[in-house]
Amino acid sequence: MKKVLIDCDPGIDDALALALAAGSADDIDLVGITTVGGNVDLEFTTANALALREFLRLGDVPVTPGSAGALLRRTVRATDVHGPTGLGDVVLPAPSRGPSEGHAVDSIVETLRAAPGEITLVAVGPLTNIALAVRREPRIVEWARDFVIMGGSYTRGNHNPAAEFNMLADPEAAAIVFEAGWTVKMFGLDVTLTAAVTSQVLDRMRPLGRLSDLLVPAAQYYGVVSAEGGPAIHDAVAVAYVLRPSLFTCVPAVVKVETAGEYTRGMTVTDFRIDASQANALVATAMDVPAFWDLVLGTYEKLSARLA
Repeated sequence: MKKVLIDCDPGIDDALALALAAGSADDIDLVGITTVGGNVDLEFTTANALALREFLRLGDVPVTPGSAGALLRRTVRATDVHGPTGLGDVVLPAPSRGPSEGHAVDSIVETLRAAPGEITLVAVGPLTNIALAVRREPRIVEWARDFVIMGGSYTRGNHNPAAEFNMLADPEAAAIVFEAGWTVKMFGLDVTLTAAVTSQVLDRMRPLGRLSDLLVPAAQYYGVVSAEGGPAIHDAVAVAYVLRPSLFTCVPAVVKVETAGEYTRGMTVTDFRIDASQANALVATAMDVPAFWDLVLGTYEKLSARLA
């Protein structure tokens, strides 16, 4: 059983990542969810996290809102990808309970302080909350059992040619996080784009009862699904790593985040030409895609039975 704290900006793929965590109750003890402004504004990411907590029957897992915007830069959003409220065409019941009191940064610090070496921190949105937590209490880099992110890329961008969205949304925060003294497990576009929803995947999601009300419209919203490919469920890849690291090839690297470039701001400049002792990151370079979908869909099937 792995204790996990997820920092997120739901977001379609965040919702599918939370569903994967919810369905893995035998392997993951979800100790908290923190939210950040990212794909959509903080009020929506928090409302979506609260609705997902109840829809997925996550019980009393605390949901704590955090930073509304980037440390220094103008706000960047992805409403063109995720829809104006973040979940595309998904319609969930309104949550009956509100968020926990306090701020996500304090929640991250105090949760890690209370259980040093036990909790894996998973960040699948802009890294603003994590950067502020590092600045608030640098020892969290020692207290975290592991630190896993969905973000970046060593070959390409998606929001622009150079930068992946989570990095571009707050490059200064990302730079702080990569330079904080821990090993960042980076699952970027090079791998997450291979987690594509095909028509065969969608066919396995359709019979999943109540859960299909989330999975099917989410999986189809931001791309055309075909037998050959479709939209990728990026953030679920980070949770899949926590569940089964053997699915991935990860290579030591030094990752620096560009904060000043006119055309490359947010780029994760990745140098594999180093001794492993110099690395500040383990960068995912390959994933066993069939095994990934076996894990994800099998977990969704178990979750569907619990939600019936």
